[in-house]
Order: sequence, then C-alpha cells, then structure tokens
Amino acid sequence: MTSTPRLVLVTGASRGIGRAISLELARQGNIVVAIARSKAALEKLDDEIRKLGSEAVLVPMDLKDTKGIETLGKIIAEKFGKLDGFVANAGLLGTLGPLETCGPRSFEETIQVNLTANAHLIRALGPSLHRSESPRAVFITSGVVPRPRAFWGPYQASKAGLEALVKAWADESEKMALRVNLFDPGAVRTGMRAEAMPGEDPMTLPTPDDVAKELVKLLTPEETRTGARVVYREVAAN
Repeated sequence: MTSTPRLVLVTGASRGIGRAISLELARQGNIVVAIARSKAALEKLDDEIRKLGSEAVLVPMDLKDTKGIETLGKIIAEKFGKLDGFVANAGLLGTLGPLETCGPRSFEETIQVNLTANAHLIRALGPSLHRSESPRAVFITSGVVPRPRAFWGPYQASKAGLEALVKAWADESEKMALRVNLFDPGAVRTGMRAEAMPGEDPMTLPTPDDVAKELVKLLTPEETRTGARVVYREVAAN
C-alpha cells in the first residue's frame, strides 16, 4: 500500500493490460480514474477495485471523442486539482493485411485511437499533471516500431508516431517534475494478441498481471528516468 494515495488515470482500463494495471494500482492503495468504452466492464472493474479496499472513478468514453477528452481534463482539474499519473494504454490493432487493401476508415481510426487521442490527452491532462509534486506518464508502445513487419502498416505507423510524440513531450518536460516514458510489453496473453496471432499458444506468454507489476514502477515518485523506452522482457530478466 502507498502511504499517500496517488490519483492515476488509465485508458483502456476495462480489459487486458489496462485492467491489470488498474488492479495493481488499486492493490497498492492508489485511486484509479478508469477510462474505457464499456460501462458494464468498468462497473465490473470497480467491484474488483473496491474488494481491494481502494476506489475508482469510472469514465465511460470513446477516445475518438475529442470534446469528451477536453471535458475530462477540465473535470479532473476542477474536482481533484491535480493528477499524479497517466497510463496511455488504450490501443486499436486495426486491419492487418496489405496496405493497398486497407480501407481509409480503418486506417484513420487506428491512427486516431493510438496516436491522435494521446496528443489530445497530453494537452487536456498536462495542466493537472504539472500540479502534482511527482507526476508520471507512461505510454504503451510495441515491438513493431523497432522491428517493422509486413501487413502491420497502420498499427506500426500509429505506434511509431506515438513514440515520436512521447519523446518530444519528455524533452519538453525535462526540467520539470514530470517524467514521461514508453513501455513495450512485448507479446502478452491478451485478446488483442490472440486476434493478431491466432495460432500462438497463449500459455507461453506472460500474463497482463505480470506486465502490470513492472509497468506501475514507472509511475512511482522514485522513478527518475524520462524519455526512456522500457521493454518488459528486459526488466523482467533482471
């Protein structure tokens, strides 16, 4: 349990890695602002967080709603005054296949959720983060950025753009209290991974809970790195 509860916002909080991060944060005594599209899934998460003796603020929202993101930023500033942590976990796999056959709607939606929404969240949440004594932000990225592959064009383009965006923000905040980092979980036992790799044995992969335990360390006041690209398989091996 943390001595003083920290307020941490997690996108894509209702399933997979986001759910595991939310529960791990709650287990350590933090208050979670949980964002996801499904109200029912958020309510189930809320029940689990309450059983852990913590609390959550539920925000059913589609990250393609730019005005909703702006409103969220204002509400957090007015209600809480500050935000201690931000985990940009929500992501869309999009269409896997040849770029020449990828429809414009699918491409644009992938970019919007994985990249554009995070730019809006940075703008909306930045003022509240800067009011914290030790603000931390972590963005989930992917191994397809350093190792691009065929048929993953929209997804890896969105993640490459995200990494560039995050590194810019880290450089801009270098002399401030805010620490901004990227986290590459690698292959994890999630629904998205099963969709991308249907022939893979999920039991050979680490669980979201395994990954969450390492990621939340980047949200602590003790974390001093900024602009780092942290890879789960590397930190887990140490």
